[in-house]
Amino acid sequence: MCVPGVTENDIWAVLHAENIKRGGEWIETRLLSSGQRTNPWFQECGPRVVQENEILAFDTDLIGCYGICVDISRTWFIGDKAKITPKQKELYTEAYYQIKENTEIIKPGINIKDLVFGGRELPKKYEALRYSCKMHGVGLCDEWPLVHYPVDYVDGAFDAILEPGMVLCVEAYIGEEGGLEGIKLEDQVLVTEYGYENLTNFQFEKELINF
Repeated sequence: MCVPGVTENDIWAVLHAENIKRGGEWIETRLLSSGQRTNPWFQECGPRVVQENEILAFDTDLIGCYGICVDISRTWFIGDKAKITPKQKELYTEAYYQIKENTEIIKPGINIKDLVFGGRELPKKYEALRYSCKMHGVGLCDEWPLVHYPVDYVDGAFDAILEPGMVLCVEAYIGEEGGLEGIKLEDQVLVTEYGYENLTNFQFEKELINF
């Protein structure tokens, strides 16, 4: 279904249908966009037809089986991978390392403030369009705690310690103000007794990463 010539709504409808088939419940948002509609983020899916050789980004925000929230984001390149641009790789690579390095600091006993100021620094050129948080809790829907970026941090606002059994979503949106496109990625992570377990088994797009 994710092929050129179909609309954003067509693609989003597949996610809805497959969730219901599996006993899921609903989706909280309509966050799927393509091409230049990926910048800025938070544009709902609509009738736009997906074109050849452009990106498509989405955030599931899905309440699935047993009322459990499945909240992940991915950005795909639709078309001939040989046509991926250097700028698309630059954006995707930064988003990938934001997720990777911020996930690696998750462990039981760490304070929310340490999560705010730890991990990978967000480059200044992406700060204006930064996502609303680096991480957030998840359970039956998006929940507490909220892990801000340092520029948004209010001392004591979300003062807490991570404990085993908590689940966090690690998020990144990378796009420049006035840019043509943006990249949205997100993984769902379980805090374990000794560290973390990434619950998201859908792989990243290796062709879009500058390793």
